Amino acid sequence: MTTRHSYAPAQGHRLRHDPLAAILGPRPIGWISTLSETGVANLAPYSFFNVFNYRPPIVAFSSVGHKDTVRHAQRSGQFVCNLATRALAEAVNHSSIDAPPGTSEFTLCGLTPRASTQVQAPAVAESPVNLECEVLQVQRLHDRQGRPLDTWMVLGEVVMVHIDPTLLSGPDGTYDTAAAPILRGGGPADYFEVTAAARFEMRRPG
Repeated sequence: MTTRHSYAPAQGHRLRHDPLAAILGPRPIGWISTLSETGVANLAPYSFFNVFNYRPPIVAFSSVGHKDTVRHAQRSGQFVCNLATRALAEAVNHSSIDAPPGTSEFTLCGLTPRASTQVQAPAVAESPVNLECEVLQVQRLHDRQGRPLDTWMVLGEVVMVHIDPTLLSGPDGTYDTAAAPILRGGGPADYFEVTAAARFEMRRPG
């Protein structure tokens, strides 16, 4: 039997890059827009992101560091998740910049803020899918010894969904996952596309 590369995370992985993010990936990107107290539109990507409930739909993103997105979501109780696509990949990446206070990443990235219908935070007009969310809770994470980490998880209930009709196909309007998203892999710069050629079907038993 081949000897495995085994390690305790607390003692280091002994590799060039931490493999865990690559093992648990690729992951959808939560491209989160919020509104500051002074009305400045903020936008940042989070690769620790996913959906965690059907009804009501609940999504969550996690931020390493108590950053502007978390602060704005806590204060306002709202955020918008915008679909990160291949066409917008450079803008998604650029929006991760550590911008000076009071600067909007929408402006830095040449993106258009579009008014939402149920929340105050704007959506990215260029993104084909926008999920308007109301914050349910903001939780600081802890390790197994109960020590607080500088990592914050924001859970939100999706209260409005906007989808570009080009992503809906067939007579029943099936959403085409392969038409749009990019995903975050591991390492310093790995991203992936979802393609129709990679799709396969496997139905649940019973």
